[in-house]
Amino acid sequence: MKDKNDLLAIGHTAFDYIIQVNQFPVPNSSTAINKMKTFYGGAAANVAVVAANLGVKSSLVSAVGNDFVGSEYQKKIEDLFIDITGMILIEDEKTPTAFVITDSNNDQISYFYWGAATYFKESNPPVKIITNARAVHLATGDPSFNRKCGELAHGFGKLISFDPGQDLHMYSSEELKDVLKMVDILFGNHHEINRILQIIKMDIDELRRFGPNIVVKTVGKDGSVVYADEKIRIDAVHTKTLDPTGAGDSYRAGFLKAYLNGESLEVSGNFASAVASYVVEAEGCQTNVPNYDMVIERMK
Repeated sequence: MKDKNDLLAIGHTAFDYIIQVNQFPVPNSSTAINKMKTFYGGAAANVAVVAANLGVKSSLVSAVGNDFVGSEYQKKIEDLFIDITGMILIEDEKTPTAFVITDSNNDQISYFYWGAATYFKESNPPVKIITNARAVHLATGDPSFNRKCGELAHGFGKLISFDPGQDLHMYSSEELKDVLKMVDILFGNHHEINRILQIIKMDIDELRRFGPNIVVKTVGKDGSVVYADEKIRIDAVHTKTLDPTGAGDSYRAGFLKAYLNGESLEVSGNFASAVASYVVEAEGCQTNVPNYDMVIERMK
């Protein structure tokens, strides 16, 4: 049977509210909001949307609420031909929602409402959609659901990548090891990779022997490092950064696009950096997503 999709992303689809205030209110008081914008986000959805823009046949499994159904966000995803037949709809809940509040000092406070995503842990893995994918990307989301999906994908011999992101703190050391031992590629920023190594009490080489034979560590403006049979340094593509939010997810989508195309790790890293350089030029994770030709042009 021919695989229907190249890449399945599992994890959050979310609405992001980006709010600017002069100063945070003290308890029992209020403050005026100077500016508020709504963006589309969620790490799994970001990966699926960017990958689809790059020409990857993508599918997405998230837990969403009634506010997603018929929304502009759903329409955008469907317009990219992303398969969402495996979405988990929780009728009486809201779609996960992030509120990111920034004051005039550029300090931030964030609130994340899990909403429908709290039902991940009692949901069954989407067997058919996993079977129909070449690669499965486990993004931020419920650790037990990610583990169950990973086990299924591993059993089917799929390429598995993993990025626990800001949900890393939700994994016990045993849960983390359970997922790591069945993945092929681990993505994380330098804080997350260092934290993972601390939790499982291993160094990079031990981690690679234990589970993911490719570890990709992003280091912001200093680019990224790919640990494989050799250590490969990838330069960042410097551009005017308006908002770094979503850079990591777009990097992962770009890397997987190139890697699934059979490119080397070095080319995959450089392609990923070029993808991320577009996304940081605008506010929001999915606002300024390039297509394949734009990325190739910037790589030149």
